[in-house]
Amino acid sequence: MTHVANKALTASHSLTKTASDAFIADTVDEKLYLIERLALALKSDKGTDDGKTLGWADALRMPAYPKGLALVSPRQVGRRRLGTARGRAELIHAIAHIEWHAIHLAIDAALRFEVMPKRFMLDWLGVAVEEAGHFSMLNQHLQMHYQVSYGDFPAHAGMWDMARKTELDVVARMALVPRVLEARGLDVTPEMILGLMRHGDPEGASCLALILKEEVRHVWLGTYWYRYACTLRGLDPEAHFFDLLKKFHTPRTHVSMNILARQLAGFSQPELDQLSLLGQDRSTPNNERHGESNCGPNGALNFAPDGEANSLSQA
Repeated sequence: MTHVANKALTASHSLTKTASDAFIADTVDEKLYLIERLALALKSDKGTDDGKTLGWADALRMPAYPKGLALVSPRQVGRRRLGTARGRAELIHAIAHIEWHAIHLAIDAALRFEVMPKRFMLDWLGVAVEEAGHFSMLNQHLQMHYQVSYGDFPAHAGMWDMARKTELDVVARMALVPRVLEARGLDVTPEMILGLMRHGDPEGASCLALILKEEVRHVWLGTYWYRYACTLRGLDPEAHFFDLLKKFHTPRTHVSMNILARQLAGFSQPELDQLSLLGQDRSTPNNERHGESNCGPNGALNFAPDGEANSLSQA
């Protein structure tokens, strides 16, 4: 991870203030620098907290974007043909956009839900650091292999919608962001890895493989804290999860579930069975992908990986 030059890192700054500053930073360099400060404070366990609330939930919070990034309707994004260098660059740019949002989602969760234990805040600030690492890795790959950077292509404008819908309810946030949007990233990423490998970008495929591995833990954290919050309210986690899917009208997806990754991320077998029965996903017995069902001629991807209905990858 890079940082702004000539700025000394310090671990003594308030974790919450540093996280807040990182959230609102609207340039890549400044955001990554502030996330690096946050990482140092978390790692050294020297970050201070003055006990004063930021009043984070009292104001509208929206992601900050680099100047020049065009946000468009998902329909305007179109298919990404991996048989062309531009198509591969557009795909990786779309995933970088997902990771950019994942930084904001993790910080927002950490600062918004003050009723949760401090461990909750620390966990999600740690996720923000890892998401920033994913973003930085993808942006560097774009620069080195495709001579473009984040912001050079249009990007999905609806990535923050679910954050707005769940901003008052930590149970819903944990259920529908990590356990729906990010879990769908676990499902679609293996096929994107195969697509990049087939079309001559093994380095990009390696980036996605690393992201996939780390995103399993992020979804697992969502599962852990979802169940914790359900317990506090006396809710049945499995039954309530499906109630939330109906309440928030989460769209169905045509992508097969990555069963192994979801199991590692804490999904129970009854949950996986019910998702399959509801047609929420078409499940397969393992995490293997043949790489054909969602690809058209010349490697055109028939799903939009940066679409809120499909994934946050993240992530």
